[in-house]
Amino acid sequence: MMRPTCRRPYSFLILNPKASFLLKLHSIRAFTASPPRRLKNRVYNPVRSESELTTLLQLSTTNKTPLITFWTASWCPSCRTIRPVLADLIERDALGEAHGGVGYAEIEMDSPDIGALAGNKYFITSIPTLLAFRSGEPALDTKITSVDEMKDREFMRLWIEDEARRGGERGGGGGVTTGFLGALFGMKEK
Repeated sequence: MMRPTCRRPYSFLILNPKASFLLKLHSIRAFTASPPRRLKNRVYNPVRSESELTTLLQLSTTNKTPLITFWTASWCPSCRTIRPVLADLIERDALGEAHGGVGYAEIEMDSPDIGALAGNKYFITSIPTLLAFRSGEPALDTKITSVDEMKDREFMRLWIEDEARRGGERGGGGGVTTGFLGALFGMKEK
C-alpha cells in the first residue's frame, strides 16, 4: 500500500513527548522564477450593513492593504459628483497598485442596517466623508470631509497614493487635535 506524499513539504515538525511542544527542525520553501505577485486594487459592492463592513475590514487586514471607505447617502448631490472621480482614480488609473493596492467600498449611510451607529463609531460627522482603515483601525488623522478636496483630482491622487504607501501599518488614531477630539469637533492640525 502506497502512502500519499506531499509534493512541497514546507516544514517538518517533531513532537517532543517530554516537553509537550513542537520543535521546528527546518523549512523548505518552493522556489520560483516568476516575479512576486502584485496586488491589485479591489472595488467592493456598496456596504449596507455593519456586518458587511466588518467583513471588509477583516479582508483588508488579512491582505495588509488599506480599505478606503466613501461614506455616502442617496440624497447627497456632492456624493454623485465625487463617486465617479474616486472610481476613475482607483479602477482606471490603478492608483496605489505600485504600493500593494487598496480596497475601496462605498458605505451607504441611509441604509437602515448601517444607520447612525456605524457613523458614530467611526466619527462620521458629515456626508460625504473619505476614511481609510489600516489594520482594521480608522485612520482619523487622514480623514477627508471637504467636498472641494474630494473634487480635486490631484489632491485625491496624492491622498490615495499616500494611503497605499502606508499599507496595512497600524496607527492613525492621531494626536489631540486629529484623534478622538479632532474627529468629534472637526479640528485640524496646522
